[in-house]
Amino acid sequence: MTSYRRNFIPGGSFFFTINLADRKLSLLTTHIDLLRAAFRETRQRHPFTIDAIVVLPDHLHAVWTMPEDNADFATRWRLIKSTFSRNLALGERISASRATRGERGIWQRRYWEHTIRDETDFARHVDYIHINPVKHGLVKRVCDWAPSSSHRFVELGLCPLDWAGDFYEDSSAFGEIR
Repeated sequence: MTSYRRNFIPGGSFFFTINLADRKLSLLTTHIDLLRAAFRETRQRHPFTIDAIVVLPDHLHAVWTMPEDNADFATRWRLIKSTFSRNLALGERISASRATRGERGIWQRRYWEHTIRDETDFARHVDYIHINPVKHGLVKRVCDWAPSSSHRFVELGLCPLDWAGDFYEDSSAFGEIR
């Protein structure tokens, strides 16, 4: 079995990518209210700050900052994913290994996590989150994608309404440094 190492830092900020098991589905945007409710319920029981987020049809990206005395983002993701799944109608394809464990087939089991190193790294990941709907060809402008924290950033004056303009061709300036 593969051993995964997670960097649990109380009060740390982390970038996440969470995917559906079947990337052809659009459950996250179709059932956005269920997803929001799962986040709300989890945050009430296990607080954390959502610094930036974008929800696409088959995956989401987020930057969270954990409470000063806690670094358990794994429990929070487990609760969000299970709460969302419990509220969806049954009917997805389930592999034999998932069926044996009594699991639903909604989410990929694992997720990508990156510890934010500094303010530049934070800004790059927030930009990556906000440009993602454009990158995937879902919209031509960041401001045209509703389930995104980019709108909050505009309201707070942290970026202009036309941030990234129309279709942005060079996305190399966002996210991970290569």
